[in-house]
Amino acid sequence: MSGKKTKYRFLFAGGGTGGHLFPAVAVAEKIRSFVPEAEILFVGTKSKIEGNVVPQLGYGFSSIWIKGFSRKFNAENLLFPVKLIVSIIQSIMISMKFKPKVAIGTGGYVSGPAIFGASVTGAKIILLEQNSYPGVTTRLLEKYADEIHISFDDSKKYFRDKEKLLLTGNPVRENLKLIQKEEAKKYFGLNPAKKTLLVLGGSLGARSINLAVASSVKRFEGSGIQVIWQTGKNDFEEFRNSESESTKVFPFIDRMDFAYSASDLLLARAGGITIAEILTLGVPCILVPSPNVAENHQHFNAKSLFDKDAAVFVSDTELKERIFSEVFSLINNDERLSVLHKNSLNLAKPNAAKIIAQNAIKYAEAL
Repeated sequence: MSGKKTKYRFLFAGGGTGGHLFPAVAVAEKIRSFVPEAEILFVGTKSKIEGNVVPQLGYGFSSIWIKGFSRKFNAENLLFPVKLIVSIIQSIMISMKFKPKVAIGTGGYVSGPAIFGASVTGAKIILLEQNSYPGVTTRLLEKYADEIHISFDDSKKYFRDKEKLLLTGNPVRENLKLIQKEEAKKYFGLNPAKKTLLVLGGSLGARSINLAVASSVKRFEGSGIQVIWQTGKNDFEEFRNSESESTKVFPFIDRMDFAYSASDLLLARAGGITIAEILTLGVPCILVPSPNVAENHQHFNAKSLFDKDAAVFVSDTELKERIFSEVFSLINNDERLSVLHKNSLNLAKPNAAKIIAQNAIKYAEAL
């Protein structure tokens, strides 16, 4: 794993969800573009998204036993202390073998043992926090960090050591760029002249968003509004029959660059990666925070944008009642869409991956 004698050895830890994994991938890609000889190792769990995605991208991958602590009681919670201890030992052994110069943690429970293990072996520690309200893992690892990159100015008040904080933004992969709107709408088989709503509920699906869209999809069609609807794989079979000439239904959308480009308005959850993408591209959006995430961080993410007039905020419980009126009034108001677009771009941090990669490289060169 560490046969090549290079000082550019970087360990990444963060997974469980795409929101933790893809910012790490964005930084890893940028490091590799600057230093092609860099050795990069991801640490995660085999059963989660990183176990499939990381090897496909051509990076090294080592797994540890850790699993998250469920907020609802289950028998596996009893094993958590054992899994944590074993994962810390596994992480220390991985770092002793790989000898990372810099370890970059992007959150999620897998970051805890992996970043602690790297710190024990003398690696410089960089943490990334995607959410307005920092996750428990980031807060626990704060004392080991050399620097912490945050995505929201609101996050500063939750950290003790303000000197470690850098308002850098959430890294977004370089291939995410807008194309010409007419071309993008044609890609989905839609009318280039009609207003288009993009609905995203995540890779698995957001049940309440899907139910709300299903209840109003005929009204959207009757009002001349087209819909690109990612249901998530869990709900696709139930809602696929809503497909029509003006409503396109998908379990998952691979070409998000085309989806964002085709849309005049986005309806989505408020996860960190979604926030970073819509700010980078200036996509006008209605955010519906999930009530089922740890520490209610999507509420804080959405509120941060709403307070700066960069997004519309609708609560999960009110969505079904408000969805049609909110979408119809906003998507047909070009002036309001323009304000949301401009305010989003003002909050964007498009150079986040570059800044973090450059800092990591400097640490590696200094050791």
